[in-house]
Amino acid sequence: MADAATKEKIGLVAGWGRFPILVAEALRRNGHEVYCLGIRNHADPILGEICNDFRQVGLVKIGAQIRYFRRHGVHHATMAGKIFKHLLLLHKFGWLGILPDWRGLKAGWSSFIANTKDRNDDTILKAFVRAYAEDDIQFIPATDFAPELLVNFDQITHRRVSRSEQQDVEFGWRLAKEMGRLDVGQTVVVKNRMTVAVEAVEGTDECIRRAGKVCPKGGFTVVKVAKPQQDMRFDVPTIGIGTLQTIVEAGGRVLAIEAGKTIILDEPEVVEFAKRHRLTIVALHNGQLARSTEAA
Repeated sequence: MADAATKEKIGLVAGWGRFPILVAEALRRNGHEVYCLGIRNHADPILGEICNDFRQVGLVKIGAQIRYFRRHGVHHATMAGKIFKHLLLLHKFGWLGILPDWRGLKAGWSSFIANTKDRNDDTILKAFVRAYAEDDIQFIPATDFAPELLVNFDQITHRRVSRSEQQDVEFGWRLAKEMGRLDVGQTVVVKNRMTVAVEAVEGTDECIRRAGKVCPKGGFTVVKVAKPQQDMRFDVPTIGIGTLQTIVEAGGRVLAIEAGKTIILDEPEVVEFAKRHRLTIVALHNGQLARSTEAA
C-alpha cells in the first residue's frame, strides 16, 4: 500500500516478543484503530491494553482470523513477532497446538498434506497471506508503520572492530546471505573465518548458545542478515536485549547486522547493554562497514 500512514483500521497478527507491542504502540500513536489477534501461547496479553480490541487465536485458525478482521472492517493488516515453529512441528504432541480450521487446512494443504511444497518459512507465510488476500485483506510490512525500528547504516557502539573481526564479519556476511537465499536461516556464527554455527529452525538464540558450546573460549562474531529475497511483510531479522544477553552469556564479541533490513528493539537499552558488556554492534550495507567502523 502506497500510503501506510492513512488513518484506518489496521489488523495486527501478533507473535512472541516486544516487536508486536512496539508496532501496536506506533499504530495507536499515528491514529489508527488496531484490532489484534494474538497467537495463542505466543502473544503478550498486554496488547489488550494497547489495541482497540484483542483476541487470542490458534496459529492456523485462518478462517476464524479472517472472520474477526472482516467483522471489524479491517482491509489491511500486518504481522509482528516470533513463532516458535520447531516447538509446534517437531516436538511430541506439538501439533495439538496447531489444529487448523478449514481455511487453515486449505492454505497448508500443499506443505502438510500433499507434501508437494516444503515447510520453510517463506512457503508457509506466503500461503498464509494468499489466504487472507482471497478475502480482500492485504498484509503490509510492520516497518511501514514503525520505520524508526529499522537500524541505520552506522557504528552502533563505540568500539571499532579489529582487523580479524572485520574479516569474520565479511566472511559471515557471505555465508549468512547464502543460508538466507536457501531459506535455511538468517544467522551464522564465525571465528577466525571458520563456521561455528548456522541457524536453522531452532532460531537465533539457540544457534548462538550452540556456538558457545562449540567455541567455549568465546570471542566469536555473530552475523544476522535479511534473506536476499526478503519479504518485509514477515520474518524480518530482529534483535533486542534478549539477543545480546544470549551472545554475552555464550562468549560472543561482535554482532553484525544488516542496515535498513534489521529491526532493533529498544535501541537505547540495547546500546547501553552492549557498552556495559564490551560487545561491539555494527550495521552493514551490501556487506560493507561504515567508514567509521572499519579497523585501522
